[in-house]
Formats: sequence, structure tokens, C-alpha cells
Amino acid sequence: MALMPVEKAKAQILAGVSPLPAEKVAITSAHARVVAKDLKAPRDQPPFAASAMDGYAINSADGAAGAELKIIGVSSAGHGFKEALGPSQAVRIFTGAPVPTKADAILIQENATAAEGFVSVKVSVKPGQHIRPRGLDFRKGDILLRAGQRLSARDIGLAAAMNFSHLPVRKKPVVAILATGDELVEPGGRPGADQISSSNNLALAAFIEWAGGLPLLLGTVKDSVPSIRAAVRRAKNADVLVTSGGASVGEHDLVRKALEAEGIPLAFWKIAMRPGKPLMFARSKKQRIIGLPGNPVSALVCARVFIKPLLDRLLGISREELTLFAALAAPMRANDERQEYARGEIRRGKDGSLSVIPFPSQDSSMLAVLARADCLIVRPPHAPPAEIGEKIEIVLLDF
Repeated sequence: MALMPVEKAKAQILAGVSPLPAEKVAITSAHARVVAKDLKAPRDQPPFAASAMDGYAINSADGAAGAELKIIGVSSAGHGFKEALGPSQAVRIFTGAPVPTKADAILIQENATAAEGFVSVKVSVKPGQHIRPRGLDFRKGDILLRAGQRLSARDIGLAAAMNFSHLPVRKKPVVAILATGDELVEPGGRPGADQISSSNNLALAAFIEWAGGLPLLLGTVKDSVPSIRAAVRRAKNADVLVTSGGASVGEHDLVRKALEAEGIPLAFWKIAMRPGKPLMFARSKKQRIIGLPGNPVSALVCARVFIKPLLDRLLGISREELTLFAALAAPMRANDERQEYARGEIRRGKDGSLSVIPFPSQDSSMLAVLARADCLIVRPPHAPPAEIGEKIEIVLLDF
């Protein structure tokens, strides 16, 4: 059976996926969540003309050098001067405070001399000088946060300035994670002579959190169809089920049998990708099931290539990832029929240019190499040898 191309496999995984429903969360819990609907400013910011400097609020008509103005009050942040300014009058004012009525300029304190209730103008002022007009930052009705954007710390500050205490965000996709293998023991345990520590489930859980999902760890189950079936049933309410590993008789063989025993047929199995050839996909009603290879590097590379776009779609993220390119810093051999995702390290030149060097070993079991890598170098099927300096596509490993 011919191997399925990566893009065709991705298209099948994403087909028919729509964003999850919205929920309201406190702004204190909204960082990194995805906005579910456009948010408009309910008022102007600032909501009044405000002073940009410490000094004196005056009418610019009275602000010629040498003029002497009577100080009639004080305007500070949160405590504005409520009366209107009269001719030859001034109000002591501080940064951020409301500008009194009839004042149209700020005489900064460095250009003024105050004594006995009066202030002398040392340098003439102009209309509007050192005043932040009402609505300078944003106006009532402006759409400032858009559906589909992930909330940064800066966005949280903006939402707070808009006076929102709660924000509409997409529900986090629940991703159940199931690791299989008689050879696996939990970290901190006592591995036998023929056993290793289980790492895929924990790495995948961290990846899911980074991508905006809610990981549900099902634990590590033994290589038997009944135990895998029981775990699949425990995951029935998850939006996505991710399995890692299969059985010694063949990658995902027991997982496939367990799914079929639960009435869930496979949509495809094996794709033209390196690492990650034995990737599996199935659907159970609305749930997407992705079977990842057992090799730890293969599992995380496949997660970056397939699970991240799936979670983006479930979260309604609108911004597509930019395609990045870097110059090769070492030659690469010709590629075979599988799309390759080689681990590499990005280098930045003094002029800001990017170059990338592939690691000498690309074995799919080497987590230490993956941890050192900061990108994947993408090589299309049947790509010819690549020389130093050639521009090549990269995918950031930013999780």
C-alpha cells in the first residue's frame, strides 16, 4: 500500500473540524487563552483629556513667556479639578490627571516658577502642548481584540484597560494521552534490565498545554487489547485521543485491534514522513484519534506537524503559521520518497540573517538531540542534495 503524503494526511485529520464552544473566564485566568468573539472598547481611553507631564494646566492664550498666572487649584490622578479655568489662571496638574475645562495646554514645571500662589511662564506654550486628548489610545466601539487571537500579557493589559473583568474564550480541547508498552515504567520507578522510563506521555502532556489544550493522562497500559480498550473507553469524552506506541508485534497493531474492537475503524495508517511513518488516524463521532509512533522523537515531531494544527482548528485560531526559511550551514544528502523533518539548530548572523545546521545524527530515539534542536528542517520527497547556502524551509521547535 502506498504511503499517504503528509499534506493529505493533515487534510484528513482537519476535515470537518470546527471550533469548540465559548466560555467566559476571569481576566486573571485568561492569559494564553483564545478569544472567541471580537471585543469592542466600551469607552474611550483615556476617557478625558489628560496631562502628559507634571506642571500647570493653562489656557495657551495666557501662556506667553513672562506671563504671571494665579494658581486656583490642583488636578491629580483620580482627583480632577472640577471648575473651569478663567483668564490668567492656572491649575497645578500631575501626569495622568484630567485637564480642567478651558485649559488647552500644559506648562511643564521645568519651564515655570511658582511662588506665593502664582506661577510665572518662562517658556511660551502652544495649544495642545503636553495634553493627551480623549480617546488617544482607543475610541469607544473600536475592535481591539479579535476572535481567534491568543491572549498575550500585552492583550491582558489592553483588556483590563477596556474595563473587562471576564473574557469570552474558546474552551480548551481535552486531549487524552495513552502510552502503551510492557517496557515502560513511570519516571522515578525502578526499571528492569529490559525496561525504560516512560517519557512520551509526559512530553506530550507538556506539548498539549503549550498548544492550548487540556491534557488528560490515562497512564501507561500494558500491551494487551483489553487494557487498551479499557483506556479508550475512559477517553470517550475527550475531544482528541492520542496514543503513543503499540506492541512488539508491530507498531500500533494492538491499538488498531483495540479500536476496531470498540467499533472504530482506521481512516489511514502509515504516511510518507520521516520520522513518523507509522502514524495512525481514526474518528469516533466527533473525537479525533491520532496514534503516534513509540519512538520519542517521532512522537513529538508528529505532534508538531499534526496535533498543533488540529488544536489550532479546535481553538478557532485564525492566524496561520508563517513559513520560515534559513540558509543551510552544512550540506544534506538527497531525500527518498518520504518528507523529512530533520532536527537542526538555528544560527543568526550579525546582519540578522538566519542559517541552520542539521545535527549529524537523526535517529528517532535520541531525545537529547531533539532537546538541543530549535527547529525542524523540512525536506520534500525526492529532494535532490542540498548545498551550503541553499534556502530551506524550517519549522520552529518553540514548545
